[in-house]
Amino acid sequence: MIKTTLTSTATLLGFAGMSMADVPKVTTDIAPVHGLVARVMQGLGEPSLVVPAGASPHHHSMRPSEAMALSQADVVFWMGEALTPWLEGAVGELAKDAHVIELLDLEGGLALPFREGVGFEAHDHGDEEAHDDHGDDHDDHDGHDEHEEAHGDEHHDHDEHDDHEEHEDEHEHGDAHEEHAGAEHSHEDEHEEGHHDGHDHDGLDPHAWLAPENAMLWLDVIAAELSELDAENAATYAANAAAGKQEIADVKAVILADLEPLRDGGFVVFHDAYQYFEQSFDIQAAGAISLGDASDPSPARIAEIQQVVKDKQVSCVFSEPQFNPHLVATVLEGSGAKTVVIDPLGTGLELGAGYYPALLKELGGAMASCH
Repeated sequence: MIKTTLTSTATLLGFAGMSMADVPKVTTDIAPVHGLVARVMQGLGEPSLVVPAGASPHHHSMRPSEAMALSQADVVFWMGEALTPWLEGAVGELAKDAHVIELLDLEGGLALPFREGVGFEAHDHGDEEAHDDHGDDHDDHDGHDEHEEAHGDEHHDHDEHDDHEEHEDEHEHGDAHEEHAGAEHSHEDEHEEGHHDGHDHDGLDPHAWLAPENAMLWLDVIAAELSELDAENAATYAANAAAGKQEIADVKAVILADLEPLRDGGFVVFHDAYQYFEQSFDIQAAGAISLGDASDPSPARIAEIQQVVKDKQVSCVFSEPQFNPHLVATVLEGSGAKTVVIDPLGTGLELGAGYYPALLKELGGAMASCH
């Protein structure tokens, strides 16, 4: 009897090991994407993360363990070159045998161009049409072979990011921003700010994970991709994606109500990373202290945003953990506006299946607390 029990146990463990071995190895770029994939894989496995919490997606240097995760991946889900330009080469070299899904390239999601200037105009809902240029190869998620063959070429259609350390075309990007800054501000030091911003702000804004509608679309894409590689667990992937979408919808409904006081504007962001969140929740920032997140804004830009704060009677500024609080104090000097710290990447949140709804709650709650 004991022998039979041990044999049965060994057999069951063997089957369990085989089942776990069949689950695809998945690698993701940033924590919000990791959270969505973890939700779809819940109960079956865990994805790996290349850009750890607190690291800059624009300039992260991969550790050996992160490179190893890429090299072993069956599937890679990442935002795309527009957010992590340095990762494009690593994905192509280390994950050449993997299915690679660039989420910014998927058809059907909300895609917005960068905003320019200091003060922002009202939402233009027609901007969503700009996305049609990015998703032609994703109409049928079963056609991954064609997508992978075209994937390398498609990345070069995105010119909106400038990785100052690793891209050879750095000076070309800098010149383009200088021309724009000169036309808009007519001063040289504005170019110096833009040159170090981490973006050239001419093209697609990559912070698309802050639109809940995009996250819900991506949950379905993730489930379909994993089901293609692991048909045995397809029902679990689909059920997890459906549950994840409902969780996001529930959180969005609460946040919509909480942010009602912000409908008339009256707030400024430090780093212009929130327009997807703003559009999804029908709020509108009056402007941004800095276009990008890699350096302090120029004195000329600070003077302009101070005028925006005064003219639009701004009552709140949303800063971020990594930014200099003295700059915020300078912008708000004499205005009586409040400051609240927010973070588009949710640094400090626990990784896992509940990460994305927690990120929305954190952002929505922090913004709502300002009134």
